[in-house]
Amino acid sequence: MISSGALNDLSGVRHAFFTRQGGVSTGIYESLNCGPCSGDDPECVRVNRERAMARLGVLAQALVTPHQIHSATVAVVEGSAHEGETLQGDALVSGTPGVVLGILTADCAPVLFADDHAGVVAIAHVGWRGALAGVIEATVGAMTELGASPGSVTAVIGPCIYVQSYEVGPEFPDNFPDQKNENYEMFYPAPRQGHFLFDFSAYIFRRLHALELKSASRLPYDTCDEADRFFSYRRSRLAGESDFGRNLSVIFLEN
Repeated sequence: MISSGALNDLSGVRHAFFTRQGGVSTGIYESLNCGPCSGDDPECVRVNRERAMARLGVLAQALVTPHQIHSATVAVVEGSAHEGETLQGDALVSGTPGVVLGILTADCAPVLFADDHAGVVAIAHVGWRGALAGVIEATVGAMTELGASPGSVTAVIGPCIYVQSYEVGPEFPDNFPDQKNENYEMFYPAPRQGHFLFDFSAYIFRRLHALELKSASRLPYDTCDEADRFFSYRRSRLAGESDFGRNLSVIFLEN
């Protein structure tokens, strides 16, 4: 379990970026796979989620995770009665103590947000499609509707795929037409001719920085490179595996 110093400093806010270690799943899902939509044994996933919550001293029923669709859709969660996967979208926001907001990732970035003065927290699943669609901005917007102020929001980018692992084809930069003048900060020549290395976390950080938050930071963990600590979609695909586990990240207000 990994934490951020920036979030640890906030009053009444708890969070965690879980690794793949400490669960009961086996094979390609070894061991703390928390993804109900994976091909893992559902009972193993249930136990894994229960174990993760136990490490935080909360009940498994408090955990809410959405069915993620690489969108800019944000859901406001007022209680744990949503039963997790009934929600659809890629970000959750809450001002209710005791409700654990969770996101599942495997190279995409979990981004955690908190305004401890207003008592509002949020979490977003950010892939490049979701980032382009505006999920980061939509999440902060939903927080402000609950009373948060952007200038009081702390944001942290959790473990995700890093630039050295994220090779993309020659056409990929065309997905970012509005940022063409800034591409030198996001794309670097790859060893394979005509291909690029995409600095995904830098792109997310830039979008966070533009919102003039209290602070924005990123953790130095590459999910694709660190096989013993994290699940990775790209690494699984390169290995020819049929599926992959999901890493769980959470944030919540203490009761």
